Order: sequence, then C-alpha cells, then structure tokens
Amino acid sequence: MRSATAPAALPHRHVLTVPAGPGAVRVARETAEQALAEWGIDARHPAVGPALLILGELVADTVRHAAGLSPQTTVFYAAGPDCLVLAVHDRHPHRPDLTGPYATGPGGPATVLELTHGLGGTAVVRGDADGPGKSVWITLPL
Repeated sequence: MRSATAPAALPHRHVLTVPAGPGAVRVARETAEQALAEWGIDARHPAVGPALLILGELVADTVRHAAGLSPQTTVFYAAGPDCLVLAVHDRHPHRPDLTGPYATGPGGPATVLELTHGLGGTAVVRGDADGPGKSVWITLPL
C-alpha cells in the first residue's frame, strides 16, 4: 500500500450523506457493499468483512455521540488497485483519540484500531478546515 496515495487520486470514489439516526449504519454498509461490487472488489476479499465492521463502528459512533450537533453523517468511499479508503465525517467538535486510553476496551475506537492495524492499515482523525467537525479516515491495503 502506498500511504502517499491521495483519496482524490484513486480511480473509484463515492460519497453518501445520511441522517445521523436509525438506519444510518445499514445504509452506509449497504452502500459500501454495492460500491465495492461495482468496483470489482470481491466480497470475499479478506479486507472487505473487516472494512464493513470498521465502517459500521464509525457510523454508529457518529450516531451515538455526534448526532445532537451533526444531524447528518457523510461517508466517503474510495478504492484503487492496492487500497481501500473509508472516511466518516460529522460536524461535532470532539475528535476521538485513536491512540490514548479511549482507544482501548470493547467497541468504538478500540475495535476500529484493532481491525485496521490487523490488516496493516492506518487510521487518522482530520479536523475540518472550515469549522469544528472532523473525519476519521481509514486506509486498508487490498
């Protein structure tokens, strides 16, 4: 995986915006499954199952913790021949610490990091340039 590959440079991209409420995780996962199939990424690829779990955790965290200040969640999907990129964005100012004590224990950041690192991927939190929101970016090798 080339970590220098910018998501905008990847040949396959899709953006989904959903209400941060019931059904958001299902819609985000179904959209990912459809996009991956359209891009020719086999559902049995070893990265696909964990990627869907990671996506579900990130969207669920947004629904649980950010919906009050961010009624919508945006999911960015991108892929190239050697990597898959997922990002979940909300407008809540809290930026999760993906390295500290909150990144341990069951669910949430701990699950995201365990799955991401287990596949040799990276996880980064990026703040919005224009306001208090943030995106959690996951890059996984294919």
